[in-house]
Amino acid sequence: SPKIRNLEVQGADDVDCVDFSLAKTISKIEEKLEREGLPDCLDDDIIPSVGNEIGAEAQIRFLKAKLRVTQEELDSVVCECRKKDDENQNLKSRLKDTEEENTRLQRTISMQHSQTEKYKMLSQEANKKSEGLQQEVIALEKVLQ
Repeated sequence: SPKIRNLEVQGADDVDCVDFSLAKTISKIEEKLEREGLPDCLDDDIIPSVGNEIGAEAQIRFLKAKLRVTQEELDSVVCECRKKDDENQNLKSRLKDTEEENTRLQRTISMQHSQTEKYKMLSQEANKKSEGLQQEVIALEKVLQ
């Protein structure tokens, strides 16, 4: 029901995700209940309607079992979160390595480009010198004839 979902959201705000301790969270919720009293939606379906007919001890066992299941689900989510964090760190490391490799390759490309320009200029100078020498050879051949 909407009331239960609202209560669950309010309860989720009480959970400290950084330093999670079930005992601390339960004590925080108990303190809040002592200060503010029970919520209006006491007739929620956390304990089925048969719960009114069973004894307090059975209700406590039921709630403890529900709490254990919730703790197991939380542990599973925390484990999954840690796996995702590890994967995220791995991907960040790979990204950093890739960026460094990219930077190194960009420098190499830049050096090769400047060397290519240098060799083009040397080639043009050599061609001009070659043409000059060819003209000199032609002129000397004319002198010899």
